Amino acid sequence: MIRVLGIETSCDETAASVVALDGGGAPKILSDIVLSQIEEHAAFGGVVPEIAARAHVEALDGIIEAALADSGVDLADIDAIAATAGPGLVGGLIVGLMTAKAIAAAANKPLIAINHLEGHALTARLTDGLDFPYLLLLVSGGHTQIVAVRGVGDYQRWATTIDDALGEAFDKTAKMLGLPYPGGPNVEKAAATGDAARFAFPRPMKGSAQPDFSFSGLKTAVRQAATAIAPLSDQDVADICASFQAAVADALDDRVSRALNRFRQEFPSELKPALVVAGGVAANRTIKTTLEAICQKAGFVFVAPPLKLCTDNAAMIAWAGIERLRAGISGENTADFVPRSRWPLDSISAPMVGSGRRGAKA
Repeated sequence: MIRVLGIETSCDETAASVVALDGGGAPKILSDIVLSQIEEHAAFGGVVPEIAARAHVEALDGIIEAALADSGVDLADIDAIAATAGPGLVGGLIVGLMTAKAIAAAANKPLIAINHLEGHALTARLTDGLDFPYLLLLVSGGHTQIVAVRGVGDYQRWATTIDDALGEAFDKTAKMLGLPYPGGPNVEKAAATGDAARFAFPRPMKGSAQPDFSFSGLKTAVRQAATAIAPLSDQDVADICASFQAAVADALDDRVSRALNRFRQEFPSELKPALVVAGGVAANRTIKTTLEAICQKAGFVFVAPPLKLCTDNAAMIAWAGIERLRAGISGENTADFVPRSRWPLDSISAPMVGSGRRGAKA
């Protein structure tokens, strides 16, 4: 039996979880507490780092206590502490990692600093028992990537966005149209009554041999369309949202299909190849339906963990800790590990955007 306490504070969710692996290799989420900060940031139309960090400070101790209480496991019975150490908002990362360090030192437990993206990459093994290798599509507010997941600690980034992440594009589109934060769910809600054929928005990168993504041009096209017909009626907003969402789905169809073809070529012995989707944008029904159709056509198994485990949570962080313990990979477990606002999952691939003194963003 392995039990790990996970802590997640990389953005605007304060989360703690206890996950166990029994002697037979079956995982179980014993507790999973997530406190969202949406109300604190809604008035600003996006996450304010300072507000997020202060909210983590105020809530984290109570969230950890609740996670331990719900799990029925005492801290003395925990085998390790796993905490998100990057990438993310550095203020929040400091709060979570320093708290984990304090608990680990006081209870004499190992500390495992986890890459937030690795948590997403391994979640399908927690929920679906998926075997390596498989393909991951990560679509969130901060990242849009296609990653070949070959093993614990063994990841190849095949594609990334060259500008905005998809979740960021949804949020900015919503803000331009006067829709409330968070943008993704509200754009989807408006699109439900819209005409997706009214606006001919571009399909960024469609046809490109390399399956990278781009969404800044699409965002600009939305702004130009909205400006041209302002003031906007409710139907105008719905039509723009529907057209935007259709463009995103079409672009994903082209980009992901190319990645599936590459996976077939590089892993020809895989009889049941799988595509895993994770990140908050995975909740969008149009995108999910598009991905399911792509997989069915290409002969891939489509895996989408429950939405609660696709968005930011601590269960995936605890599970990543278990995976590393089980594989004998200690990873970044030193007490002097420093939080990283930028921490690519694949450190070998050349960065597409945001490489500077702080390192590669993606």
